[in-house]
Amino acid sequence: MTSLRTRTSDNDSTYSARADHRHHHHGALGLAEEIQHQLSCLPPVDTGKHAYLFLLACFVLSALVWSYGFCFGILSDYYARTEPFKGSSAIANIGTCCSGLMYLGGFPALVLNRMYPRWARYSPLIGLLILCGGLCVSAWATNVTQLIITQGVVYGIGGAIAYTPCTMYIDEWFVKRKGLAYGIMWSGTSLAGVVLPLILERLLESYGYQTTIIIWSVVLFGITAPLAWYIKPRIPPLPVRSLRAFNLRFSLSRRFILYQISNTIEAIGFYIPGIYVPIYAGDVLGASEFASSVCILIFNTSAVVGCVAIGWLIDRFHVTTCVMVSTIGATLGTFLLWGCAESMPMVYIYCVSYGLSAGSFSTTWTGVMREVSGKDMLTTPSTSSSVDPVMVFVLLAAGRGIGNVVSGPMSQAMYHAMPWKGEAGMAYGSGFGSLIVFTGLTALGSGICFLGRRVGWC
Repeated sequence: MTSLRTRTSDNDSTYSARADHRHHHHGALGLAEEIQHQLSCLPPVDTGKHAYLFLLACFVLSALVWSYGFCFGILSDYYARTEPFKGSSAIANIGTCCSGLMYLGGFPALVLNRMYPRWARYSPLIGLLILCGGLCVSAWATNVTQLIITQGVVYGIGGAIAYTPCTMYIDEWFVKRKGLAYGIMWSGTSLAGVVLPLILERLLESYGYQTTIIIWSVVLFGITAPLAWYIKPRIPPLPVRSLRAFNLRFSLSRRFILYQISNTIEAIGFYIPGIYVPIYAGDVLGASEFASSVCILIFNTSAVVGCVAIGWLIDRFHVTTCVMVSTIGATLGTFLLWGCAESMPMVYIYCVSYGLSAGSFSTTWTGVMREVSGKDMLTTPSTSSSVDPVMVFVLLAAGRGIGNVVSGPMSQAMYHAMPWKGEAGMAYGSGFGSLIVFTGLTALGSGICFLGRRVGWC
């Protein structure tokens, strides 16, 4: 009897094991079939309604979220002549905190989104709530410190959280036309710099500071929040944490270091013309306030065209070639056009040249992402190497943020020193000579990656 029970128990165990094996086998087949079905149902890349709606949403969100940097010149001037902010020496820190945090905040925002991929879908809306909330609260600020906290720190953190998913998901939606897509997305920031300063200036004159800030925050949220729904991944996120975002070994490679040096050097000088060319036009050439402000409008309009053009080129040529196109245009334009500008038409021509060349430099990041991650533009994100190309992007953005922070005090010191005034010819002897030379040299230095490729360093 004992033997019979033992054999019966053994048979039951064998049957149970076989049943479990068949169950797991069928389960694995079912899971594979489900995954294959989901992949076949994914929207197409590079084309189709979903891809275009995603790009439109990124274009508008980038334009409006980054618009503060383009409008800060208007706000800074208003703060400097209006109580209770009038006379404060810390007004410039508002814009520096905002833009610096938006550039530098991309790294922690990406890490969190990679760790919790299902929550990343809601990052644009969360960031917009923080951003617009800080902007709205700033309407009741009574000193510059409160403006730094609300419009600088809170706005910058919210902006970084809001725009990071745009750079995360664009890699999934666009493959063959990735460079063009990035160019279109970033051109939105320049387009906003054409329209929004004019609107903001008119609102400040008509309604005052508090009402203008409230209107701006409500309109910004009202336009971008519905579009945030379309900023979503093409490939459904896995319910697991991704550790790819923490692979930073590429940042120590010679290739990436050269690209980052080029990027940071360019950023140090990039912001100088946007601040000081209008001042030069007014102080040296005697241009009216409107004629001076037209410089910024021309620069931003040209940058829209430049971003799209470089985006098109980056899909067809090596990144260093595109960087060199930007470098030559910005360097020659600064030394020959701004340096020789003794009339407003020459200044306007320089703004066109600088906007087309330097204004599109950040669009070359797409090519850097491709080179550093070892990913060909024709491959899909799922077949890429262990280097996360979006992590490459946020580190480049951090380098640009560092350049932005360094540029402020350096350019201010050169402006107040006014070297070579009355000693050199043309614009070089106007007191702005050091700014012109410094801008030209940093533009030239941005081409160091081109030289590095020629000698085999990258």
